[in-house]
Amino acid sequence: MSTTQSRVALVTGGSGGIGRAVVRRLASDGFDVAVHYVGNAARAQEVVEEATATGSRAIAVGGDVADETAMAEAFDAVQAELGGVDVVVNTAGVMVLGPIATFDLDALDRMHRTNIRGTFVVSQLAANRLRRGGALINFSTSQTRAQHPTYGPYVASKAAVEGLTLVLARELRGRDVTVNAVAPGPVATPLFLDGKDEETVAGFARLVPLERLGEPADVAETVAFLAGPARWVNGQVLFTNGGLV
Repeated sequence: MSTTQSRVALVTGGSGGIGRAVVRRLASDGFDVAVHYVGNAARAQEVVEEATATGSRAIAVGGDVADETAMAEAFDAVQAELGGVDVVVNTAGVMVLGPIATFDLDALDRMHRTNIRGTFVVSQLAANRLRRGGALINFSTSQTRAQHPTYGPYVASKAAVEGLTLVLARELRGRDVTVNAVAPGPVATPLFLDGKDEETVAGFARLVPLERLGEPADVAETVAFLAGPARWVNGQVLFTNGGLV
């Protein structure tokens, strides 16, 4: 396995709340980082500048995670500019809430395109591109266990991510590549907070034994563990949720 200073991480959704925290954490560990984005190049560049300020090399790469051609080009850019790919952290995701009985099927298709197809495309590329000693870290949700109403369509997509992750870990036997998923609980990100009033947010915080929402940095610590020292953790879903479930 290469030294920490020369390892390269690609973070999809790297300009978002959790993704940004992951980039910061991995850069602080000495990783060179590729910040993936869709649509907001300026924000991705801000994250790149934060990473380079720590002494890491960093680039921004764009593309729809569900578009296999665009993502292959993103992987190509990372390999050309940073020398290879050792870690892929797949934080890109969409969350739309609503009861199953009345849920809009077009919204379901849009969400599942990013969460299921997008995760599949990135995982497929990672399976073929990661160097020995590498790690793929996908993202699920603690709602697969908590099962709160209105989360059904979202949970359906993330349950698929868990299944894909666990099978891929077994398929990569002999490659010295770990494949795991992180399943956060309620985290104070725009994705989670969108559409929720203060009372609803406070209610989620009370559900957690630690009596607070998670912070993106809390999740980034788990990712750093899986990306670095956790070579004996493979084919697992790590529930990073303060004891919610």
